[in-house]
Amino acid sequence: MRTALTDLVGVRHPIVQTGMGWVAGPRLVSAAANAGALGVLASATMTVDGLRAAVREVKSRTDASFGVNLRADAGDAAERVRIIVDEGVRVASFALAPSRELIARLKDAGVVVIPSIGARRHAEKVAAWGADAVLVQGGEGGGHTGDVATTVLLPQVVDAVDIPVIAAGGFHDGRGLVAALAYGAAGIAMGTRFLLTSDSTVPDAVKARYLAASVKDVTVTTKVDGLPHRMLRTDLVDALEHSGRASALVRAVRHAAAFRRLSGLSWAQLARDGRAMKHGKELTWSQVLLAANTPMMLRAAMVEGRADLGVMASGQVAGVIDDLPSCAELVERVMAEACQTLDALTSERG
Repeated sequence: MRTALTDLVGVRHPIVQTGMGWVAGPRLVSAAANAGALGVLASATMTVDGLRAAVREVKSRTDASFGVNLRADAGDAAERVRIIVDEGVRVASFALAPSRELIARLKDAGVVVIPSIGARRHAEKVAAWGADAVLVQGGEGGGHTGDVATTVLLPQVVDAVDIPVIAAGGFHDGRGLVAALAYGAAGIAMGTRFLLTSDSTVPDAVKARYLAASVKDVTVTTKVDGLPHRMLRTDLVDALEHSGRASALVRAVRHAAAFRRLSGLSWAQLARDGRAMKHGKELTWSQVLLAANTPMMLRAAMVEGRADLGVMASGQVAGVIDDLPSCAELVERVMAEACQTLDALTSERG
């Protein structure tokens, strides 16, 4: 199926595997790429050296196009961009809007720039700055999310910009792909659906928690890092929501120290990133400190398998997913369903 997205990034199918921290590593990304989708490495939880090694591992596993997701406000963003350029990575995606200068630098090097946005005005801004496409996540999506449903946000953005739009938030099958195309999108992005594959390195016990969840077991809380965060509801999440401000800040300091050791960053670098985050998202200093919770609490579940000590970011679609196909099986199924749906619509009109 050829769309503006497949032409832009050089993949066979208009499907993107999103850059999920601690989840989207070389094995998952290469599997998604080999299946014909656009696999995206999550670099925010990697050191600079770790990112270079991960990129090279993906390249050793596939000849297909793939991308790297970056934090535009990170103090070492320039170093990470240099790796993308040096290693010939096809796509750079961003959770926050990159600057006009950063977009220009990447485009001059032949890298496709795809920021993720959650509002029409953000899409208009990055399009004016030269972004090649935008990924639009509606409120159904996992992790940090907004409160506008994909079915409302997506057509607004499609009507507002003249670059390809990728739809995210609530997609898991071929019917969703057809719906997104009908709205004017050039493809779909899926996170939770790719997390729940046999190629994902998330521990089996944690995958089982996702598969057991109903739609009502997926909630939005601000108690992890001060921002709306969609995740599975667990005893830990309930406890966080009833915790006081003082205990939350103590926990954040502890997690910040742990992430500093893991990432190799100095306290000065963490502070610099915190100032950039505060400015970019208009956060209070308490929210900036709470943000230290996110990477470590996700790591506890996604890497260590401790669902009792970690949080599990999740789109609402977790409540309707009940299997663990390989990436190849998943992409083949989505495309087959999309073709069947289109055929059915065509025959009905006939």
